[in-house]
Amino acid sequence: MDSIKFQKKNISYTDEGSGKTMVLIHGFTESLGIWKKFATQLSKKYRVIRIDLPGHGKSDTIGPEHSMELMADVVFAILKKLKAGKCLMTGHSMGGYVTLAFAGKYPGRLNGICLFHSHCFADTQAEQENRRRTIGIVDQDKFSYMAQFIPSLFPVEVHKKHSAAIQRLIRQASKMPKEGVIAALEGMRNRKDQSETLKKVPFPVLFILGLKDTRVPQSRIWEMISLPQVSEILLLKNTGHMGYIEQPRITYDALAGFARRIF
Repeated sequence: MDSIKFQKKNISYTDEGSGKTMVLIHGFTESLGIWKKFATQLSKKYRVIRIDLPGHGKSDTIGPEHSMELMADVVFAILKKLKAGKCLMTGHSMGGYVTLAFAGKYPGRLNGICLFHSHCFADTQAEQENRRRTIGIVDQDKFSYMAQFIPSLFPVEVHKKHSAAIQRLIRQASKMPKEGVIAALEGMRNRKDQSETLKKVPFPVLFILGLKDTRVPQSRIWEMISLPQVSEILLLKNTGHMGYIEQPRITYDALAGFARRIF
């Protein structure tokens, strides 16, 4: 694992393999480690760059709010340092919000994007208020929040099957500095709608979505996938928010196939 300085803070990343570049961005309370199995296989054919977003994994917290645009600038700084050309960028959950911010700011650096259990819409007023309350909870008792939040990402009926993964994610999230968790929540609460970005992108977009995902507005899926000029979709009937754990083979195959077509 390597790191760069961004606004005098350490940001960690990995750079594996060679060839066309794939960038893998994790979600809220995760780290670049979630992509390890995907990266092991993808790096046999591609250059794979994984990044710990600010306040996550081994990366420092930058400030009181990590906007999606700030985190997109972090990603850009790493790609610039590594002299990486155009890439296929994949973002899970919050990582998808960062990917869309990157697409809005640096569209010429992308061959395509994959929104992996993510979406383009801003928080509703109710969702903003819920994040505000969540910030207060995290400030008082971070561990209790993580112990409730992480399991909610999976359908209840698979909790037993994935209990080891759930506990691992809770342990990882609990190690995050409180300031990093709050900065990410502030950034998501204030993020802008990226529907226009999806309309304007000149490259294909892959959507990987679960029909039991409570974090993606199910009523707006069809609206979203109709926005880009070229869309591909993997719609997982019995899957929640964590397809890389719930359906690792089918989600990997979808991403690898998309990469072959993109490149």
